[in-house]
Amino acid sequence: MIGFDLFLKNIRLPVSIALFGCLLAAVVSSPRYAEARELSFIRDAEIENTIRTYAMPVFLAAGLEPTAINIYLVNDNSLNAFVAGGQKLFLNTGLLARSTNASQVIGVIAHETGHIAAGDLSRIRDAMQASSAQAILAYILGGAAIIGGRGDVGGAIILGGQAVGTRNFLHYSRTQEGAADVAAMKFLEATKQSSKGLREFFEILGDQEFKSAARQDPYYQSHPLTRERILAVEEFISKSAYSNVPESADFVSRHSRMKAKLRAFLDSPTYTFRRYGKADTSVESRYARAIAYYRQADIDNALPLIDGLIAEQPDDPYFHELKGQILFENGHNVEAIPEYRKASALDADSALLHAELARVLIEANDPALLGEAIENLITALSQDRTDGSSWRQLAIAYGRQDKTAESSLALGEEALLQGNAQNALYHGGRAEKLLPEGSRGWLHAQDILVAARNLKGK
Repeated sequence: MIGFDLFLKNIRLPVSIALFGCLLAAVVSSPRYAEARELSFIRDAEIENTIRTYAMPVFLAAGLEPTAINIYLVNDNSLNAFVAGGQKLFLNTGLLARSTNASQVIGVIAHETGHIAAGDLSRIRDAMQASSAQAILAYILGGAAIIGGRGDVGGAIILGGQAVGTRNFLHYSRTQEGAADVAAMKFLEATKQSSKGLREFFEILGDQEFKSAARQDPYYQSHPLTRERILAVEEFISKSAYSNVPESADFVSRHSRMKAKLRAFLDSPTYTFRRYGKADTSVESRYARAIAYYRQADIDNALPLIDGLIAEQPDDPYFHELKGQILFENGHNVEAIPEYRKASALDADSALLHAELARVLIEANDPALLGEAIENLITALSQDRTDGSSWRQLAIAYGRQDKTAESSLALGEEALLQGNAQNALYHGGRAEKLLPEGSRGWLHAQDILVAARNLKGK
C-alpha cells in the first residue's frame, strides 16, 4: 500500500506509500512557484519495488551497485527527475503519472543513471554527499525541510542561505545531456531493451519549448532538449537489434498498477471513479476504485473489491497491505494484523511492510504482541536505518516493556536523523548510564554520543 501519512489534506495512502510516518515532507518556496506549497516524499512498498525492478538491470549495466543508489519519489505533479548528493535519484510522481508505458520511465532512469555514472554535477556532489534526501530536495527547490520523525509530528529544520532554484542547481550542459543519452542507450542495449521509451519521453517534452518559462516543467529547464539529441536517439533506434522488443508482461502490469495507485491516492475519488469506471474490470481499475472507496471511508464497497483481487492473486503482498490498511484505519485493528503479516511475509525484503506490521501490532495495545513488533522493527531497520518513524516505534515498544535503556537508544537514533544533537546527547547519555559498560548496548550509546557531538560541533 501507500503506507505513509501525507502532509496533504486528508490524503492517506496505504501504509506503504505513507501511512506510518514513512512520509517526509519539504515545504517549498521557489521562484518557479507562484505560491509556497508543500512537497513530500512518497513511500510505498509496491511502487518502490516497481521502480527498483525497472532500475536494477540499468544500474548493473552501468557498473553501479544497485543497493548503493537511493531512489526517492517526490510528491509533485510536475514532470521532473534528477540526481543529486552522489547516488540519489529523485523521481516526481508527475513524471510517473504522465508516462504511458514502463519503457518511458526506464528511459528516464537510464538517462539519469548516465549522469550518475559520469559523475556530473561534481561541483556539488561532494558538498552534499552526506546530505539527507530531505535537505537536498529543500535546497534544490529552496525553502525549509520538514523531517517527519513520525507521521503526525514533524521536526522543522530551516535551511539558511538564499534559495536556489532547480534550474540553477541542476542545469546540465548540452554536452552532458548528449553523453547521458548515449550512456542511457548503451545501458538499455546491454539489457536488451528498446530505446523507444527514451524517444517517446522526448516527445512528451516536445511541447515544453512553446510554453513560457513559468509554465515549463522543471525537467525541461534543467535538461535542455535539442534537435541533435532527438536525432541521435532516432538514429540509434534505427540500428539497434532491440528496438522492436516489446515490454515484458510483468512491466506492463506493474506500470498500469503504479499509475492507478498513484492517481487513486493523489486525485479526488470522484475523478478516480470517472477514470476507472465499473465497466472496466481490469486489475488496475478495481484496485483504483478500492482505494477511492477507502479514501471515502466506504468500507462496504472497498473490501469486496480488494477481496476479489486477493482471491485472484492470493500471493500479492500489496493487495493484502491495502486490505490491512482499510481495516486498520476503520477501527478493525485485530482483523488487520493477519493481512499485514501476510504482506510482510510475501515481500520479506520490504522494510516498509515490516514497519507497517509493527505499527499495527503496537496499536493493538496487547503486551503479548510487543515482541513481534520489536522483531519486525529490527528487521525493518536492518534494511533501512534512515527511517525515523521506525526508531520512534521501536522506542515506544521498548518503553512499554519497561526497557528504558533500549528505548533511549532508539530515541537517540531518531534524534540524530532529525538533526537534533541535544536530544541525541540526552538519550545517548541516559542509555550509557543504564547499560553495563562494554556491553553491546553501551557501545551503541557511545556511537550515538560521538555522532551527536560531531553534529553539535558543525
